[in-house]
Amino acid sequence: MISENASLISAGYSADNRIEFIHGGREYFRQLLKMIDEAKETIHLQTYIYVNDVTGKQVADALKQAAARHVEVYLLVDGYASQELAPSFIYELEQSGIHFRFFEPIFKSKYYYFGRRLHHKLVVTDTRNAMVGGINISDNYNDMPGKPAWLDFAIYVEGEIARELCVLCWKTWKSYPARMGLTPCEEKKLDFDFRSEESSWVRMRRNDWVRRKNQVSKSYLGILHQARSEIIIVSSYFLPGKEFRKKIAEAAQRGVKVKLVLAGVSDVAIAKQAERHMYRWLLKNNIEIFEYRPAVLHGKMAICDEQWMTIGSYNVNNISAFASIELNIDIMNERFVRHVKESMQTIIETDCSHITANYFTLHNHFVRRAWQEICYELIRVIFFLFTFYFSQKEK
Repeated sequence: MISENASLISAGYSADNRIEFIHGGREYFRQLLKMIDEAKETIHLQTYIYVNDVTGKQVADALKQAAARHVEVYLLVDGYASQELAPSFIYELEQSGIHFRFFEPIFKSKYYYFGRRLHHKLVVTDTRNAMVGGINISDNYNDMPGKPAWLDFAIYVEGEIARELCVLCWKTWKSYPARMGLTPCEEKKLDFDFRSEESSWVRMRRNDWVRRKNQVSKSYLGILHQARSEIIIVSSYFLPGKEFRKKIAEAAQRGVKVKLVLAGVSDVAIAKQAERHMYRWLLKNNIEIFEYRPAVLHGKMAICDEQWMTIGSYNVNNISAFASIELNIDIMNERFVRHVKESMQTIIETDCSHITANYFTLHNHFVRRAWQEICYELIRVIFFLFTFYFSQKEK
C-alpha cells in the first residue's frame, strides 16, 4: 500500500480530496449557485461560453451579490466563444465590483480570430472548493421549461486539488507571467480532515500545446493501454487521431470491451456526419457504439475497469489535443468510479440507441455514406487550419 501511494503521489495525485459526481442541468447550476452564495473570500469562474440568457443572468446576479459581500470575484471567458456578450452586460459586472476579462487570442482583428481558445470550465471558491467539467454558462446546459439540458457532467471537489486548481486560475488570469511568485492560493494555509472512506486520489490534467502540456491526451492513451476488461468513453465530438485509433483498436483486440457513448443529436451537424463516417471502422474493430437520443450530448469522460477515470472539457479530437486549452481531472477510487459507471450504464440502457453493424448498414445508404465521407474530409481540413500554427510550434 505504501509503495502504491508513493507511486500515485509521484504521478501527480493527491489524497486529501472529497469528490462528488454532478450531472449537468439543474443539478449543476444548483451546486454552482450554492458555491457562489457560500463563498467568503474569492471566486474564480472560467468558462468557454457565457451567454447572457436566463441562466447567464442568474449566475451573474449571484456573482454580483458575492461582490457586494466583498468577495473578490474573477470572471474569465473565452474571447471567441463569448464574444457576443453585450458591452452593457460586461459594464454592469464591472460596476458591481467583478473583475472581468476575455481570454485573448494570439491575433485578433475585427474580421478574424486566430489562436488558442480557453475551453476549460472551472469554478473555484475560497481555495477549498472547486467544480470541473464540460458545462458552459448557457440555457443549453440547464433544464429549462419544456427543454432538457444537454447531457454533460462535472466533478465537485473539496480539498488539496482545489488549491491546485486555484493556482491554475491565477496563472491563467495573469496570462502565465514568467515571474509571478506565490499565488494567494499557495500562501493560504489550509487543513483538510476527511475520513479515509471519503478521500479520493485526484490529479489535475491539462492540455495546452503552446505550453507543452498534453496531459489529458496521455490520460486517454493510458486508459486505452492499461485497460483489461472494459472502457466507456463519452465524447461529444469524437474524431480521434491516428495514435488514438491505433490504441483503441489494440484494446479491443486484447479482449477489452470498449463502449463509445456519442451524440445522436449534435449541435454541429457536419461534425456528426464526419463522426459517422468512422462507424464502419469502429464496428469492424468490435467497438460498441451508443448514440444518446433525448438531447445534445456534450459530456466528455472515460472510465477504465471500474478503477480510474478522467473527466472534464477534453474532446477526443485534434482541436482538443493541439489547439484548445483543456482541463480534466483524473480520479483513482474504485467505489466512486463504479458509481459513475453505473450511472452511465443506466443512461446507455434507457436513453441510447445501440448502433450495430446491421443497423448502420440499414440506415446509411450509399449517398448518405458518401456525404459522411465528404464531411469527414472537410472536418479534417478545418482541424488542420485550427491546429496548423501549433503543429509548427512543435518543430
